[in-house]
Amino acid sequence: MMYQHRDSQGQPLPLPVGKIVCVGRNYADHIAELNNATPDQPVLFMKPATSAVAVQQPFSVPVGHGPCHNELELALLIAKPLCNARPEEAMAAVWGIGLGLDLTLRSVQQQLKEKQLPWERAKAFDGACPLSFFVPIAQCDWQQGLGFSLQVNGSVRQQGDSRLMLFDMPHLLSDISQQFTLLPGDVVMTGTPKGVGPLQDGDALRLTLEGHFHIDTHVTTQEGRR
Repeated sequence: MMYQHRDSQGQPLPLPVGKIVCVGRNYADHIAELNNATPDQPVLFMKPATSAVAVQQPFSVPVGHGPCHNELELALLIAKPLCNARPEEAMAAVWGIGLGLDLTLRSVQQQLKEKQLPWERAKAFDGACPLSFFVPIAQCDWQQGLGFSLQVNGSVRQQGDSRLMLFDMPHLLSDISQQFTLLPGDVVMTGTPKGVGPLQDGDALRLTLEGHFHIDTHVTTQEGRR
């Protein structure tokens, strides 16, 4: 089934599926666990629309390319064009907030990093961004912080809080909009906290956006592209 953006009632939204803009290294604990340098501006990369799948349905991860890691993130669905925005006006362009998994072929990414090459081969494959439904922004008290977590087979693997971001959501959107325009239907993935790790065939996952929802799903595998 082709992916569609949906609201928290499961109803399809009249927004196209656009580009997915991802932010790397936005939580200090994740930077430390991968021994990366702390950036002085947001680290940006993209996934194509074909990477989006519904996380509510069982989703597949590639095999044959080394471990595929979970990276749970708050996801912002864009409803209005955003270009050269100031932080104080940027959140007005957001339709709602959900969760997404930035699936990453970690060994492939490491090889690319060592060669100083882009990460798309590790992060932009079909199905590389399972997304939840989106809670309307008016129902999200994001100014007070949003907590979120991922359980794998009943054990907590990741816990995050938007108040721990190095670059908060308004500043992320402002910075992105000064590099390129965000359009209705685009999604911004805001970075992952520590706890990344490999996903296996049959793993049972629970994604939780505190105060709003939890989603139970599981992982399957597919042959990776050669």
